[in-house]
Amino acid sequence: MKHLFGPVPSRRLGRSLGIDPIPSKTCNWNCIYCQLGRSVPVQHTFKAYYPLENILDELDEALAEHGSETDWITIVGSGEPTLYEPLDELVNGVKTRTSLPLAVITNGSTLYRPSVRKALAAADVVMPSLDAGTPELYKRINRPHPEASFRRLMEGMTTFRDEYTGELWVEVMLVKDMNDSEEALEAIAACLKKIRPDQVHLNLPVRPPAESWVVPASMEGIERARKLLGKAASVVSPASGVFTLDVDDDMVETLLAIVSRHPMSEDDLRAALAEQGLQVDALLPQLEASNRFHIVERHGRRFWTAGPSVFPEQG
Repeated sequence: MKHLFGPVPSRRLGRSLGIDPIPSKTCNWNCIYCQLGRSVPVQHTFKAYYPLENILDELDEALAEHGSETDWITIVGSGEPTLYEPLDELVNGVKTRTSLPLAVITNGSTLYRPSVRKALAAADVVMPSLDAGTPELYKRINRPHPEASFRRLMEGMTTFRDEYTGELWVEVMLVKDMNDSEEALEAIAACLKKIRPDQVHLNLPVRPPAESWVVPASMEGIERARKLLGKAASVVSPASGVFTLDVDDDMVETLLAIVSRHPMSEDDLRAALAEQGLQVDALLPQLEASNRFHIVERHGRRFWTAGPSVFPEQG
């Protein structure tokens, strides 16, 4: 499938069936920690990147095949999914097809637009990001498009909170020596007080970060964040579970559909292939030789991503 992937194990949503409505790395941020590599170029264009009917047709097919093993439907782009202009029709299309809860994972930068807020009103959970509490740190960590300003980010999230009746879960990615100091966390806490999220998820860059120098916050930094960001803050543990692979489909295409949105460690990849009874040691060299995958080494681990991804060895 071109626009659907999974179900994949999610740290917050159990078994998640993902919908990706945009081309790879179509994003208005270029985060230093992004698991999909650098955004080249950074984009802030709203349009129908793919026909809506094609995405919904794939959803019908995926629900028929995997609906019983799915906990959530998740709109999560290999970039920023709210840049998909017919977002309202996409959300409504999901809600009319299934009673499964719908989550939307977004960086939150487009919530200043009334059309985006209207589209997301029907989602059960919206999960934006807030990695910085000042414009200066926002630029250093998220490296946004000039139109995606910190002022707009805060205005959009606070306005959305006032209007939205579903669950708002804000994610904070903790990067060592960037946003894990007392000063940086106090600034984030002040912003969260204005946004009033239902939950705050403290996350760590455990998958391959775009920049090789990015490392997760230490336990000291994590504990400092838990203390300063309030009772709603909790650490999100890494996902566990085996990825769903359909052996009736082309194996290369199936794997590419997952790792282009959700890079897999080589250990997870081996487990997923072994679950299907495949000869892992024979298959991995074939996959690597296809030149359609990009293997990235970060923090002593090998991760499989899609071939076009950009992961410089040096920051």
